[in-house]
Amino acid sequence: MSFIHDLVKLDELSAKTEEGKRLYQTPQGQSYPSVTTVTGILSKDDIQAWRIRVGEEKADQITRAATSRGNEVHKLAELYLKNELFSQSTLFDEPKTNNYKMFEVLSGVLDNKVGVVRAIEAPLYSDVLRVGGRVDLVAEWDNELAVIDFKTSSKPKKEHWIDNYFMQSSAYAFMFEELTKIPINKIVIAIALENLGTQIFIKNANDYIQQFIDLRKTYDIISNE
Repeated sequence: MSFIHDLVKLDELSAKTEEGKRLYQTPQGQSYPSVTTVTGILSKDDIQAWRIRVGEEKADQITRAATSRGNEVHKLAELYLKNELFSQSTLFDEPKTNNYKMFEVLSGVLDNKVGVVRAIEAPLYSDVLRVGGRVDLVAEWDNELAVIDFKTSSKPKKEHWIDNYFMQSSAYAFMFEELTKIPINKIVIAIALENLGTQIFIKNANDYIQQFIDLRKTYDIISNE
């Protein structure tokens, strides 16, 4: 599979982490929190309660494994979409890891759904929302331009668990239009599961952007306490 690219030009952003918060520096010198730092306040209490319940050592172990899994599948998807995967011989260790198998299942979905690619792992920011971030993919999905975000999970997600994912992708759609003047209405959350299944959630970005705007205001209030 070879993907067609018509990439938009986007300015690179510098980033740093301070006190657990990811901050992006815009070309104009503004410092904005990442989209995921903002949406992270939704799950902060739940994560802390979970860490207490399972214990710090076990929580750290699970978190490291989940981070490694997510990073590996994301990198494989990025290379695949750039048409570069098969030049990366070091990625083909045998036997295949479960992470690689998760990517293979996800790649089959991408083959069937993704058309022209406009941005891959691309920097975005918004002076209106006052946030920054990196979008996994902007491309046609079933012939309609969409923000496509890749996730991994040890088990299937219920839709009402992942409003933060929808808000995150809606913010990316807003930022992309602000920077390029190209509107995006569709957002796609593609989740690769450890049992080698996938979940695809498709939403309208306009249904979630106000929730993100309200959350951004809450983030400011919490940050200034």
